[in-house]
Parts: sequence; structure tokens; C-alpha cells
Amino acid sequence: MENQNNAFSRLLSLDAMRGFTIAAMIMVNFPGSEEFVFPTLRHTKWNGLTFTDLIAPVFLFIVGVSIAIAYSKRLREEGLKGDLYKKIVIRSLKIFAVGMFLNMLPGFDFSDLRYTGTLHRIAIVFLVCAFLFLHTNWKQQLWTGITILVLYWLAITLIPTPGLGKVMIEPGMNIAAWVDQQYLPGKMWQGNWDPEGILSTFPSIVTGITGMLAGRLMISSFTPNEKSNYLMSAGFFTAAAGYFWSLTFPVNENLWTSSFVLVTSGFASMLLGALYFVVDIRGKKSGIAPGVIFGANAITAYVLADIFALVFYLLPINGKTINELSVNALINAGLYPALASMLYALFFIGINFIPAYILYRRKIFIKL
Repeated sequence: MENQNNAFSRLLSLDAMRGFTIAAMIMVNFPGSEEFVFPTLRHTKWNGLTFTDLIAPVFLFIVGVSIAIAYSKRLREEGLKGDLYKKIVIRSLKIFAVGMFLNMLPGFDFSDLRYTGTLHRIAIVFLVCAFLFLHTNWKQQLWTGITILVLYWLAITLIPTPGLGKVMIEPGMNIAAWVDQQYLPGKMWQGNWDPEGILSTFPSIVTGITGMLAGRLMISSFTPNEKSNYLMSAGFFTAAAGYFWSLTFPVNENLWTSSFVLVTSGFASMLLGALYFVVDIRGKKSGIAPGVIFGANAITAYVLADIFALVFYLLPINGKTINELSVNALINAGLYPALASMLYALFFIGINFIPAYILYRRKIFIKL
């Protein structure tokens, strides 16, 4: 059995997973051309699952794992919850504020402001899951997650949409969209509905809870091999349960359906288990350095990508932006348009890697 101190040691597999997830997020957010994108590098329009749809829930899963590891260590060393409350709230507010800042780029038009987004959801999930972790055991967290998923399923599939008089799950016509139309301030991403709206935030919290459950396993007294096996086994059965649930409640990122939570959390658990086995147990660290470097300042890298995009995607040079000039040049050189677009996205990841590398080398870790 590994001792408790080793259980709290840094997991390179988790750092790498976090960093590669952020890199993937940058890649799909900033293709070389919105016109030319491989189908799996786009979000599904409604029901279904692509590679892109996996990225946000995997990151929220990692947030949950990190909460369990970090706050278990702090409670063990400091034993004071009160000191953590303020830090949790302040960190959540900072992440949310940065999300608002990015939403205002580039024009800072307050009349067209969106109050939701990726960082906003991360902030809310972190806040709720951190407080939940401090006040509940793993069984209570499990039952909290199950209860939310079941109630959300019943709400979406049984409550008629006001004004329509029947249950609807179509875009902009479901009960989640109606709640956003009534109570969500500001601009909505899709006009009359938002994929990061009010009701769908509740199952996204469960994604964080699944990560916390995985994190509790990682700091347990099980042997490393047992942890890896349990992560992959639990992930398989969770994803399978999500698949069968999807037969009546489709996998849908926009609604963050209960089946979507299980399928994506199951995938994330299997991925973490596999990486943990290869990197931390077997010591195979070749190729993980970029992920570890990005992961050390993950949210900072995400923010910098939005800022750098002002130059690489919006600044005109002789009437065309850098991404347009580059993608057109690659296409004229004979590359398939979607491949040219993806290669430029990878180039943009490389641009963002430069400050991440500098921060890492100087041991500067910006914690929002």
C-alpha cells in the first residue's frame, strides 16, 4: 500500500491531462478557418458527440479531481475550513470576472454582453464542488450527483414548455431555454437559448462531482495499480450507463444531458486511469512535457489564446487577417482545406505555448 504522503504527491498524469485538454480547447476554438473544419472538430449541432464535445466536460472532471487532491491535503495539513472559504470564493469570482473580460473583447460593448461562457461555468462548478467537498463524504457526493441527474432528466423530459403546451427538447424550445429566456441576463449565445445556461449548469456540477470521486480514489490507500484499474473500470461502466440512458435521453452537450455527463465522465475516468498507469506507475514520460507545461498555467493559457487571437485572427494585413492569409497559402500549396485549417490551429497552439513555457521555466504559476 502507498502511504498517505505519496498519495498527495503531484500527479504528472493529471497535469499532462489538464494541459493537453487546454491545448485541445484552443485548437477547436481557433481553427484556421471557420469554413473549413473537420466534422469532429466542431460541436454537434444538437444530439450526438464529437471530439470537441468531450473537451469541456473533461476539463470540469479535472477540476473535480484537483479539488479532492488539493483540499484533502490542505485540510490534513491546516485543519481549518474557515480559511479555505474565502480563498474558494475569491478564486471563483476571479475566474468568473476573467470570463466576463473575455466576453467583452474586442469592443467592450456592454449593451451586447454575455454573462455565460466556459470560464463562467468553470467558476460556478469549482465554487459549488469545493464547498460540497468540504462538507460531505464521498457517498453524499455520489447521491447528490445521482439526484441532480435524475431530477434534471425528469425536468427536461416531463415539464411542458410554457407557451408551447407540450414537452419539447428541440433547440430554443425546451424548458431549459425557457428558463434562460425568463431569468438569464444579457445576450444568449444562440439568440433565444444558451448552451451554458441556468438549468444545464446543474448537471455540469455533477461532472465536477464525478471528478471529485475520482480524486478521492487517487488519494486513497489503494495501490497504484488498483487505482488505475478502478478508474478505468468505473469509467467503462459509467460510460456504458450513459449510453443506455441516451436511448431515452440523448447525449447532448448543449443541454448537458444526464447521459452526456455519464458518457463524458466515464471517458475522462478511463483516460485518467490510462495516463496514470503509463506516466505515474510505469514512468513513461516521453511526450508529456507540452501537456505538463500547459497544465501548469492552464487557465492563463486559455486567456492568452483569446488575447493573442486579436492579432492572429482579427488584425487585418492588406485587407486579410493572418489566419486567412496563412490558410489560403496552405490551400494554394495543395493541402486539403480542413487540414490547412487544422495545421494553422496547431500553429496557434504553438504561439500560446511560448508564454506558457516561459512561465514554467521561471516557476511562475498563475492561480486565478
